[in-house]
Amino acid sequence: MSPSSIIQNIPCTLVTGFLGCGKTTVINQLLSTKPNNERWALLINEFGRIGIDGALLASSQTAGDTHNNIAIREVSGGCICCTSQLPLQIAISRLLSEHRPQRLIIEPTGLAHPRELLRQLSEPHWQTALSMQAVITVLSGVQWQQEKYRSHDGFQAHVRDADVLVINRYEQLSATYRQDLQQWIAALNKQAKIIWAMADSQTAPDFQTTSDSKITADSSDFIQLSNTYLSELTAQLTKPSNAISKQRTANMTESRVSLTPANSLMSSASINTNNDIETSSSTSELPYRYHDEQQGMLLAGWRLPPHWVFNANDLQQWLLQLPNWQRIKGIVNTSDGWLQLNFTPDSLTINETSAQIDSRLEIILLAGSYNKSDNKSDNKNEAVTTVKRTKVELNNEHQSSIEWERCDRELMALVIPSNNQK
Repeated sequence: MSPSSIIQNIPCTLVTGFLGCGKTTVINQLLSTKPNNERWALLINEFGRIGIDGALLASSQTAGDTHNNIAIREVSGGCICCTSQLPLQIAISRLLSEHRPQRLIIEPTGLAHPRELLRQLSEPHWQTALSMQAVITVLSGVQWQQEKYRSHDGFQAHVRDADVLVINRYEQLSATYRQDLQQWIAALNKQAKIIWAMADSQTAPDFQTTSDSKITADSSDFIQLSNTYLSELTAQLTKPSNAISKQRTANMTESRVSLTPANSLMSSASINTNNDIETSSSTSELPYRYHDEQQGMLLAGWRLPPHWVFNANDLQQWLLQLPNWQRIKGIVNTSDGWLQLNFTPDSLTINETSAQIDSRLEIILLAGSYNKSDNKSDNKNEAVTTVKRTKVELNNEHQSSIEWERCDRELMALVIPSNNQK
């Protein structure tokens, strides 16, 4: 290997945050600042087995030069922090070798363990290939207001291991609550820098006020504040990570066996680490559905033929009536055209998108939140297409408190009969 082909010191930024906090929005903001002549790469860890986040990010980009030269790769099938280091190493190594980016952004799943991921990225074999920049953690003000999030160890873990906290969805917080939020953060991580996010629909905060009244700004002030926010956010891409440095020091006190260096991990692996999920042997035939239970969450996903057209209004109503849902993502062919869905408990986003090779839905529910009595009697569309199920699902059937077969039937009932499709 010639010296010029060796991959060294690629700036790498980790963007973390709890499930549904708004990481995708912040990543899109970062991508919007990419210089035209640079190649960037984005590695997304999907908690479920069906890749959707990559498509959501890709479809949100415009056709302008600013968004060219961005390689997006997904690692599906579970949290890379909860498995061995091999999936993470292979995914990063392939991105670096195949695309040779000038900057790498990693988005772990919202249920990831940040400390474990920091430990993995602090291993000696990454210290020459990657130059770890500030760990950016997204924190939702709406989530923080709820005790179930504030007291959740996973929610707090993201704050503890952050270099920078980007706080969004805070516009409804009074000045007093914002001060309480900053004190809560300081109790967990007093070194973390706080950046108050700006978005197109947000009002500008006045950090000097002591009143509890809602604060607004005129358009010129808002544009200036938005530009200031983006500049401050982008500056974090070139600031070394204190969190990583601390973790490297901690790693030196442990007796660990280093794995194979990154540049030699080019062999094939039995995991799916790209957007071409349709090539996976376990999902090669449609329709396909999986369900799983991890970390107190129930997960399910569907991949369906592209010619199946769903009633858009009925599909949205069905999804929103699912019990105690925490996240809903999808790209679906509907009566309103192809739509991308991105739902969190405090944000519902539906956008038009181009035709896809299949329809995809993925949902995350709190475990134990669904009982047989939650559903009305199912007396329609009994003769529906059978969705293929994996052996693992059959073996773990007892773990779930939700009737997935009933969900299949209800979902299939939303498909518009072909003779009625336009």
